[in-house]
Amino acid sequence: MLDKVDKGEIMSDLEAFREEVRGWLEANCPEEMRQPMQGEDDVVWGGRNFKFTEPQKLWLDRMAEKGWTVPEWPTEYGGGGLDKAHAKVLRDEMKRLKARVPLQSFGIWMLGPALLKYGTHEQKLEHLPRIARGEIRWAQGYSEPNAGSDLAALMTKCEDKGDHYLINGQKIWTSYADQADWIFALVRTDFAAKKHEGISFILVDMDQPGVTTKPIKLISGKSPFCETFFDDARAEKHNLIGEKNKGWSVAKYLLTHEREMIGGMGSNVMRPAGDVAVQMIGKDEQGRLADPFLRTDVVRLEIDGLAFMSTMERVADEAKAGQGTGANSSMLKYYGTELNKRRMELMMDSAGQDGLEWGSDDDVAAHWLRSKGNSIEGGTSEVQLNIISKRILEMPSA
Repeated sequence: MLDKVDKGEIMSDLEAFREEVRGWLEANCPEEMRQPMQGEDDVVWGGRNFKFTEPQKLWLDRMAEKGWTVPEWPTEYGGGGLDKAHAKVLRDEMKRLKARVPLQSFGIWMLGPALLKYGTHEQKLEHLPRIARGEIRWAQGYSEPNAGSDLAALMTKCEDKGDHYLINGQKIWTSYADQADWIFALVRTDFAAKKHEGISFILVDMDQPGVTTKPIKLISGKSPFCETFFDDARAEKHNLIGEKNKGWSVAKYLLTHEREMIGGMGSNVMRPAGDVAVQMIGKDEQGRLADPFLRTDVVRLEIDGLAFMSTMERVADEAKAGQGTGANSSMLKYYGTELNKRRMELMMDSAGQDGLEWGSDDDVAAHWLRSKGNSIEGGTSEVQLNIISKRILEMPSA
């Protein structure tokens, strides 16, 4: 246990770092990047073809130079090299300034952690810095038409051709694949093996004739989802992550991060529900939200949201300490999904009939509809509840 002197030194170091971070953020975060995001167009995904505004690019470049797009990654791979305490200070100071996250990326949320755990040094050097700088946008190739919740039933074929692999098959619900540069995919490399075996995890450059995408049209007119087709697509041997035929272990590890990501969706894309409610309904004489019933719902949502974020931080700390996340990822995914749906329902209630307007500045209706998809992607809520009942609550099977 640390003695009082050690604790004092640590606290002093953190406070000095806080002052340094606060000053740097004040001096380097463009004013435009301190404003609340109004919708999807304000999200910076990066990539070869992403169209940045000048403030977005400036903010990304400055944060990437510090390694603060991925503050806890090692510095040799483009990260900031911060421990969890210093990374929390950075997050807190960004929140205090209302600074936007400079880069959102499947590479950061999902592929990065998997590469850090399973990738070789050479693979990390090739891919992680480009993720951290926002140079490459990644898509996820997991689900197939007959392999959704039962992901191990996938049939996309990957053949060894000596100096490279040849891939044939189809993936579905590949979010933003039509805008991505690379895709990390689960493929079957041994059809004679058991279902959960013979699967490999591989990285594929999408800029080739053998890879095509087709958006899946939604009623909103916008489509983040795609079908992705591989027709003699080429993947280099050195882009196989982990052991051949042992990709299921990589896949499961990555899924825990995906579920945590989906569970945390919604909080960074739109303004807080309370702000929307005040704008639409106004305040009473005491400066509170005028509708007392809605005010109660907003407070409950904010309290539950704070509790959820604290739980996510605790689980993340446990994972970094080597305890893993296990079934907790299912719990976070399910509760985060329900929390996001509540948030959007509350915003619709606040907006009243104005919330039904399609294409408005906040486009509440589109976000409300989009939140329903959280119940499906990354594993349906029904599947998550089954996992929670068996592995967390230890309830008997029916």
